[in-house]
Amino acid sequence: MPFQKNVLTLDVMKEAHRIAGRIQTQVQQVLHRRGAVVAVSGGLDSAACAALCTLALGKDRVQALLLPERHSSPESTALGLELAGALGIEAVTKDITPILEQAGCYRAQTEVVQSLFPESDARWTYKISMPSLIDQDRLNVPRLTVQKPGGETMSARLGRDGYLKLVAATNFKQRIRTMEAYFYADSRNFAVCGTPNRLEYDQGFFVKGGDGLADFKPIAHLYKTQVRAIAAALGVPRAIIERTPTTDTFPLSQGQDEFYFGVPHDVMDLALYGCNNGYQASEVAAALELDPEIVERIYRDIVGKRRTTLPLHLPALLAGDVPEIDRLKEQALCVE
Repeated sequence: MPFQKNVLTLDVMKEAHRIAGRIQTQVQQVLHRRGAVVAVSGGLDSAACAALCTLALGKDRVQALLLPERHSSPESTALGLELAGALGIEAVTKDITPILEQAGCYRAQTEVVQSLFPESDARWTYKISMPSLIDQDRLNVPRLTVQKPGGETMSARLGRDGYLKLVAATNFKQRIRTMEAYFYADSRNFAVCGTPNRLEYDQGFFVKGGDGLADFKPIAHLYKTQVRAIAAALGVPRAIIERTPTTDTFPLSQGQDEFYFGVPHDVMDLALYGCNNGYQASEVAAALELDPEIVERIYRDIVGKRRTTLPLHLPALLAGDVPEIDRLKEQALCVE
């Protein structure tokens, strides 16, 4: 069958109810929990997860958790609260800035920025960016882009050590949020819902022990286009559905495509589907009206990311077998 741009079309409500049934089984029969906590970011994926959990468990058994920090966009919190209101679920907001300050997150970030721009101060904003896959072959050469209070921007190559330190410091944010999610979940005998879509899960765009850690992940099999369709059908506010995906991690606004994927989500969705289902790059390129070489680059990047981010998917490695626990795991998963 020839590749077409509508390959991701699905029966939205049928899939939503199927996922809701799985959530209900996983939360209540496998995990033996009463409900679910969803860390809501004001973005599409967490909104869709909250809506699916509400469909599965009822609005009284879903809690939206908003965890802003110093660098979060105020829009994220506002949209998170709007979502909770639309779904009729409880929302709890906790600013995690003080925890991050004590952990040294902001101090470590500032040290990296000032190592490249010694004249910078707390008023300067910054982000990490990578080359676009559409414009050129993508090399692992991240750049730090800064913006002065007056609006002037500058950019400099970010070396390996600086990149690793800046990412490691920033990962505090995802890990603290997960810690908070488990606190609220444990205090109510709820489960923690993970929110990665298929692009993020497949390509390793998550933090191990952070947003990669959860009790269940209901949309990890869905492409972003499909998540958007389900969110719309389940009453997620239009402002969230139409919002441009961002990392909302650094003080300077940053799209997920410029930080990690290298292409917009609509392109990445179809390229990943094509790669997963054995379509030639030329077939996908024709549907997207792109040069085949660009899709070839995307394919190479997809395979490369899977290989390099595999450790993020692995559980803790053991030096010997523990068959008693393995048998219990198998029995629990058979319930599904």
